[in-house]
Amino acid sequence: MKAIQVHQFGDPQVMKLEDVTDLQPAPTQVVIKVYAVGVNPVDTYIRAGWYPIAPSLPYTPGFEAAGIVEAIGKNVKTIQVGQRVFIASTLSGAYAEKTLCDAWQILPLPNRYNFEQGASIYSAYATAYRALFQRAAARAGETILIHGASGGVGLATLQWARTAGMTIIATAGSEKGRRLIAEEGADHVLDHHDPDHCNAIRQLTDGRGVNVILEMLANVNLDDDLKILAKYGRVVIIGSRGPIQIDPRDTMSRDTSILGMSMVNASPDNLTVIRAAITAALDHAMIDPVVGRELPLADASRAHQEIIEAKAHGKIILVP
Repeated sequence: MKAIQVHQFGDPQVMKLEDVTDLQPAPTQVVIKVYAVGVNPVDTYIRAGWYPIAPSLPYTPGFEAAGIVEAIGKNVKTIQVGQRVFIASTLSGAYAEKTLCDAWQILPLPNRYNFEQGASIYSAYATAYRALFQRAAARAGETILIHGASGGVGLATLQWARTAGMTIIATAGSEKGRRLIAEEGADHVLDHHDPDHCNAIRQLTDGRGVNVILEMLANVNLDDDLKILAKYGRVVIIGSRGPIQIDPRDTMSRDTSILGMSMVNASPDNLTVIRAAITAALDHAMIDPVVGRELPLADASRAHQEIIEAKAHGKIILVP
């Protein structure tokens, strides 16, 4: 079988499509024939060597895919060969024609969703759910600002917030991105490159500010975020690419909170809740993953370059 391999950490070009040994499941494992692979920002951090937990080299990148069960271990009882599935994680890496998973890492993919959508589900919707409900404790009737809402996590957050009865202010840096988030149901759409967008947010909230902010680029936006939070407001940091200077008095004056978030820190109970919420939302068609771009598996380096340059509108998918 073919898989992307990384033999040294570095720029996107270190990823090469190579022949690797075929996969065989242990008693509690499953082999998935991959039809679509989801590309996530964390994949780029790991490949570059920036992530605190580094895989042993060589490795196959990726944690997210969708496909059909090809083989199961002798102790696997709840999954059938031929079943359509998507994965929450993988043992062997997702950028490949096949991937090896523990049985608990697999979730059923309803027929109404194609494989490309299936590969867009877990990372984005799990991250968004944890940030919105488990960290920010968002409630119906509150106003949320989603910075960078046209990417995978941003769109997932928008859809969760919509189902939760929140008022949604969403930003994107391109006209295409702003059209997309408007189509997805944002109540107010702004250009975060506009130097006056913070004043626009104050006007939209009658000067009160927003209750919740989900921040994808804290090293750029956090200082401004703290100035537009309402009393008792919460900002959840999902992404940051460097340091930033803030004035702590901006949090003191309104009892606001800065909350970090990483899926690595989710407890087993957190994950159980997240998976149940995603499964229910899929069963009732409450979420609708947006695929922005599809590329051949051999173009993994191009996918990484585009995701870092924030060119994605929806999920970037690799197709083996």
